[in-house]
Amino acid sequence: MSYKNNIVNKPWGYEYLVYENENVGLWYLHIEKEQRTSMHCHPKKNTGLVLLKGSARTSFLNNSVKMTSLKKIMIRRGLFHSTMGISEGGASIFEIEAPKDKADLVRLEDSYGRKLSPYEGKNKEVPKGEECLWITDPAEGEVNSYSFCDCTMTTENIINKEQLYNRNDDDIFIFLRGGLRTKEDDQIAQPGDVLDGLTLDKLSRVFEITDKVVLLSIGANNGDS
Repeated sequence: MSYKNNIVNKPWGYEYLVYENENVGLWYLHIEKEQRTSMHCHPKKNTGLVLLKGSARTSFLNNSVKMTSLKKIMIRRGLFHSTMGISEGGASIFEIEAPKDKADLVRLEDSYGRKLSPYEGKNKEVPKGEECLWITDPAEGEVNSYSFCDCTMTTENIINKEQLYNRNDDDIFIFLRGGLRTKEDDQIAQPGDVLDGLTLDKLSRVFEITDKVVLLSIGANNGDS
């Protein structure tokens, strides 16, 4: 099923697809203040969350973590979690899933009566507007740039690992294609993984890049969004 052209309305807000390829799906979530996603897990996929604007609290079964602008969390498959908007105006979040599969969802608890229910059906979808973001892979040698939710974003092809050096420590980086590997071809970073600039720099100085790397970078935008 394709979600490319529609917004999915949720009782806590809404979400829509902003990028996809054969390996990953990247979604934009807007969670209203004091509203929350279900306490759920994904048995088959790993998930990364990046807080773009506002603030939120991501809770697990035994603890919780506050997220503010350009903070990230990686959530392993099978880990139950729920995210609540806690700032005025709600929270704007990127969620990246690998592999992409919206049906990979188990709800343990829900404030809106969706406990144990599957992902929302077509009756919750409405067409996207022109304001909705869509991210594309850049052509070879080019960089695609976007301004969204008080952030500056780029997608770029990485040809050699030196291109990953000396990135801004506080920026966020998502591998959309490819990643980092050992000389024995063990994957250190792969599609869907989310890193900060400091971690990306350290890893890229030791490990090799795979073929066909496409990197999404997200940094603060001090101008208009």
